[in-house]
Amino acid sequence: MASMIANNVCEIIVRDLQKLAMEVSAFKREENLWKIEGDIKNSSGNLSLHICGNLQHFIGAVLGNSGYIRNRDAEFSQKNISRENLLNEIELTVTAVKKGMNNLTDEELYKEYPLEKWNQHSSKAFLLIHLTAHLNYHLGQLNYLRRVLEK
Repeated sequence: MASMIANNVCEIIVRDLQKLAMEVSAFKREENLWKIEGDIKNSSGNLSLHICGNLQHFIGAVLGNSGYIRNRDAEFSQKNISRENLLNEIELTVTAVKKGMNNLTDEELYKEYPLEKWNQHSSKAFLLIHLTAHLNYHLGQLNYLRRVLEK
């Protein structure tokens, strides 16, 4: 049975992926998903792909054995994917996160995460907290960019 902490982190990530879907849906003009402004380097569409790729890799594939193969470069280079396809990718990510975190016990959370990140090892709990913060960092960027582009 999953630990209360794992369930809470999963609930937060799923909630914030739903916010991501709401942000993607809130664009009045679909083409604005792929625009940038000023010094901003990544479009909202690319940020969405990056968030999904990141979570499907670190939670879905590594913790949930989903078989997902990440192409990080494509997260930033693909363009003009339809809103519908972005929303489908977000739904796939929700499913991968739920499956990947479903069986994390308290004991399992404090074991070492199987991959190095930033040239160091960390616990699964630490990485999950980082992934939650990372999701929200990019979600804020996406929200800001949407408001700038559609003022």
